[in-house]
Amino acid sequence: MRTVTVDLGDRSYPVEIGPGVVSRLADHVPDTARKVAIVSQESIPVEVESGREQRVFTIGQGEQFKTMETVQGLCREWAQWGLNRNDVVVGVGGGIVTDVAGYAASIYHRGLPVIHVATSLLGQIDAAIGGKTGVNLPEGKNLVGTYWQPAAVLCDPGVLSTLPARHYRAGLGELAKYHFLDDGEMNALSVAELHDGRLDAEALADRIEASVQLKANAVMGDEREGGSRALLNYGHTLGHALETLGDHELLHGEGVAIGIAYAAEVALEMGRIDADRVAQHRAVLAGYDLPMLPPGSPRFDDIAPLLARDKKALDGITFILDGPHGCEVVTGVDLDILATSYERFIT
Repeated sequence: MRTVTVDLGDRSYPVEIGPGVVSRLADHVPDTARKVAIVSQESIPVEVESGREQRVFTIGQGEQFKTMETVQGLCREWAQWGLNRNDVVVGVGGGIVTDVAGYAASIYHRGLPVIHVATSLLGQIDAAIGGKTGVNLPEGKNLVGTYWQPAAVLCDPGVLSTLPARHYRAGLGELAKYHFLDDGEMNALSVAELHDGRLDAEALADRIEASVQLKANAVMGDEREGGSRALLNYGHTLGHALETLGDHELLHGEGVAIGIAYAAEVALEMGRIDADRVAQHRAVLAGYDLPMLPPGSPRFDDIAPLLARDKKALDGITFILDGPHGCEVVTGVDLDILATSYERFIT
């Protein structure tokens, strides 16, 4: 077992990575807890044992169920069951589950402890770590939420074998992101050589641990995304817009991969990087067998309003862009530059 600690003082917590760590859930449930509310989805074939009275509460499959209505439904069911502030919520699933379970836990009784058992690649390397929770609105993705750090995160690479190929590959979109945010361990790992669309066990464990450490470092340095943690959103600006525009038929990691490819084109248009660096972006994405073009090639005029509503947009349209000193938060990006980059990007 490998353990990465997210050091936040008295709110620090472990991220445990390795075969069988799911069985360690009971070790992280506080002694004061009588009941454990398990939040999951019917499609997730992972069972957990908390060592307490427990009940499974299922939410719908897909981003269309990542809503305030779903959170309200959970809270009402918890109240009817008698869950109280000494008890615990456990999210068992991917990013949708951990976002919804974490948000509901953060507001029920003004805050219950939450533990995440991440069952998707995206969840294990990103979504379950760092305390960001939230739900979508028709106007955009993750526009309502809180920062609510978990008490522990359990990442068992073995459960990833249960993922459909497309969902596994979508998680590689978040993995590819880290290649452009790190000059050290992640870049020392070669771009994946996939076998039947998946990494072998050793390569997978190495990449999960490296990604978790990078995510932990970012959270410890900037817990509430006031500065450097925002870099973890590389590729997300266009990605979120495409997810919303397509009514979430595009998976999150697919959107991120397309957004990374587009962000490289924007950086090229602004003179921040050269064509060779754009080619490096495409090589990494291709190495993980990720999409690089938006399905259906939507019009930029339909995308632009969604870029402006992105939650990072504090001073005009904001992008994370590569440059001579690495990735940076760039505010007030000119709409004409984005449109020109987009037209070149899709042709």
